[in-house]
Amino acid sequence: MNSEIIIGNLFQPVILFFFLGLLASVLKSDLEIPQPLPKLFSLYLLIAIGLHGGYEISKSGIDYYVLKTLMAAMFLAFIVPIYAFFILLRKVDVYNAAGIAATYGSISAVTFITATNFLQTLNTEYGGHMVASMALMESPAIVIGLILASLFSKNNSGVQLEFRELAKESLLNGSVFLLMGSLFIGFVTKENGWKAMEPVYGDLFKGLLAFFLLDMGLVTGKRLYEIKRVGSFLAIFGIIFPIFNAIIAIIIAKLLVLTKGDAFLLSVLAASASYIAVPASLRISLPEASPGLYVTMSLAVTFPFNIIFGIPLYYYVVNSLW
Repeated sequence: MNSEIIIGNLFQPVILFFFLGLLASVLKSDLEIPQPLPKLFSLYLLIAIGLHGGYEISKSGIDYYVLKTLMAAMFLAFIVPIYAFFILLRKVDVYNAAGIAATYGSISAVTFITATNFLQTLNTEYGGHMVASMALMESPAIVIGLILASLFSKNNSGVQLEFRELAKESLLNGSVFLLMGSLFIGFVTKENGWKAMEPVYGDLFKGLLAFFLLDMGLVTGKRLYEIKRVGSFLAIFGIIFPIFNAIIAIIIAKLLVLTKGDAFLLSVLAASASYIAVPASLRISLPEASPGLYVTMSLAVTFPFNIIFGIPLYYYVVNSLW
């Protein structure tokens, strides 16, 4: 693999701020970002990526290419948690297999946003519809995970499947709702709307992303000591499984003749794991699964791996094939 791609990614300012937060946490510095600023940064990033994505869709339109890309994203969202579940069943119980599978079947918006910033530094274009792909991939894994837990648990009554509540929660999930709403606003207001909002949601984007990744570094550092709780198999799973998913996504993207930028982002989405939306839902809908496993795996193992090594690795493979 070309070392320049890894080095180039590591020496992006936003990635270095992630390392700074990680280092501050490990060294037990009193550095902190007071609440509720991290939540504000998260909302800002979702609005920014949604507005820009909607604007880009308004320029390109919704055609067969866009639809097949969205279908590919949905296919991955449904299939990944299924084969993850059966792999995990070899080492953990049904409930934890379902919880981890749901976590890895969903996506990390922050990883996606970092990947778009990576593409911008390389002047590589991508479609605004990839933002819609991200939103579509966030929730299906929760439903799939609960269905699998219900089907394979010895006590089927242990998991209550309330599909109306799940559907409502999926559609009204705060991050999905804001993202899709921002996407729609960017789409209907077109170029005039984007130019009016660009000074705040375009020019300031990297600065706010640096703040957010600084906070993510602090949070990740606090969870590093918990890695020993997940065991060697699950720790290795948290690295190998994302790479495997990225390869599957790249193969699909190649077969569908997606552009290089879209193929890369699809691989990043497939490789990422949720550490906010899905864990919040699982704590209520699947309390038998241990958050100490699926949250630690996604946040302390997979997230930093993708941010540091995964993004340049997936880009290298895509760039080589395209």
